[in-house]
Amino acid sequence: MPRLDRRLARVTTIERVTATALWGRARIDSEAPERAIVAYPSLTGPLAVGDWVLLNTTATGLALGTGGVDFVIAASTEPIPVSLPSEQETGDEHIIKLRYTPLQHAVSVVEQSADWDETTTLSGLPVVACLLHSQVALVAAAVKAAAPSKRIAYVMTDSAALPLGFSKLVAQLRALGLLDVTLTCGQAFGGERECVTLPSALLAARSVEKADVVIVAPGPGNAGTGTRYGFSGIEQAWTLSVTAALGGRALCCLRASSADPRPRHQGLSHHSRTVLALAGTCPEAGWPHDTPLPENLSATPLLADPEPGLALLEKNHLRVTSMGRTAAQDPLFFRVSAAFGCL
Repeated sequence: MPRLDRRLARVTTIERVTATALWGRARIDSEAPERAIVAYPSLTGPLAVGDWVLLNTTATGLALGTGGVDFVIAASTEPIPVSLPSEQETGDEHIIKLRYTPLQHAVSVVEQSADWDETTTLSGLPVVACLLHSQVALVAAAVKAAAPSKRIAYVMTDSAALPLGFSKLVAQLRALGLLDVTLTCGQAFGGERECVTLPSALLAARSVEKADVVIVAPGPGNAGTGTRYGFSGIEQAWTLSVTAALGGRALCCLRASSADPRPRHQGLSHHSRTVLALAGTCPEAGWPHDTPLPENLSATPLLADPEPGLALLEKNHLRVTSMGRTAAQDPLFFRVSAAFGCL
């Protein structure tokens, strides 16, 4: 279980204020000495001496080297009406996620578990790197339609939503048995296994969770700017490179569209072309077996029938959309993303 300790305190001193942060001291009841605190006024509003603050005391409670300060979660000129749980006993939670934020908390990570194997390689394990969160469902359904017994691990990265619990899609996929286990890496949190890094998450999926296929994707809420490199899905290049370096089978879930009104995303998206140019390896890329390949595709095409996977989603009444569009509205996106049934 994640550990997040909270205490009520009152500000006694404002020591330093910058454009983005406030440093000061606060006292919990009559406790001495005072505690060093940091607040981000853009999140908490302004603070003054005498204000009541709700502090995140997780790191200082564990005596971790994460700054030696408590972070202000909320502030008020009146006592904050909140019921605080008693502090949890210290277990094996040690690694902090959402570091140096008011909601930083300690988790147990797979790298420190008893079954962690530092020497493991991926040994040819298929790793499908996705650019968008919606593609997780399409890849998983394609694999399960072809081989229901295959164990699929989903690794959620930290380039979009950070809490895995925000994804309704993942909860549905787990309930339907289309995903078998979830792992969160980096600053993402809430997976059945917590991991410090992407390489560790991939290795844990194989050696600890015994996965047959790994899907790596951001959570919901990707960001894009319309520029060549300014989109969160560019991390897909890093996933492909790391997979290859660890001896895995790197597979790229391409982004393509027959309905997107933006020219840069029509046909094979510029996002996918940019990722492939940066990957530093030549991955395989899923593509519908009955659809002409895009020109100048810098990946080895993996031709597959996407219809069984799409039919499995329909059979389970799982409505998947991407950019607000359904499979009927943007068939190319859905068929390309579901072209992984032959893994």
